Amino acid sequence: MTAEPKRNAGYRAAAMVEDGMAVGLGTGSTVFFAMERLGERIAGEGLSFTGIPTSYQAAIRARRYGIPLAGLDEYPELDVAIDGADQVDPALNLIKGRGAAHLREKCVCDAAREVIIVVDPSKTVDTLSAPVPVEVLPFALAGVSRRLSLLGAAPVLREGVKKDGPVVTDNGNFILDCDFGVIGEPEGLETAIAAIPGVLECGLFTAYTEKITVIVGEKIGCRVVSLH
Repeated sequence: MTAEPKRNAGYRAAAMVEDGMAVGLGTGSTVFFAMERLGERIAGEGLSFTGIPTSYQAAIRARRYGIPLAGLDEYPELDVAIDGADQVDPALNLIKGRGAAHLREKCVCDAAREVIIVVDPSKTVDTLSAPVPVEVLPFALAGVSRRLSLLGAAPVLREGVKKDGPVVTDNGNFILDCDFGVIGEPEGLETAIAAIPGVLECGLFTAYTEKITVIVGEKIGCRVVSLH
């Protein structure tokens, strides 16, 4: 797939940012197109806003585009968050976390009044079925793995690339990628995973569907989906 669908989605999301906003900035390639366009708007239009990044990677990229940054301490309520997703179903439930930033992404999502999810068409599905990333306290890895197996998963510790050993998140934790197959009840599964001691957060996002707008980038233009 070419970059055009991602670019179109990211640019549409960037057009929705207004002067004075506090804007959550997610992690991933489609969001980076939004940042690219926001940087152009800062330089060309004098757009002024504050970004709240969800990862070191997002912060590094945002600074490259001249986006002023702050944290949730300074902005506990955000006007909007722009983020991506690994899968989106028709009810706007999400699976996120391929970039291992879903814990901070969920904090930012919760703080935002509106959430814009930017995706290419391959991310839209009838039923969620991608592996669910689960951020785990390293101390509790074995116990969490056992409990996730009892829920029907096949948990796999995410390994680093160009690094021996497990991926370590920006928060100092491990990631278990959990294949549950087709997820018929994502809300119930998210609740069950969250109840396991040692789980920090999982990549299922089911509580925010009413404030989510999904922008699906196409080769030409975008398709916008929301429940409000």
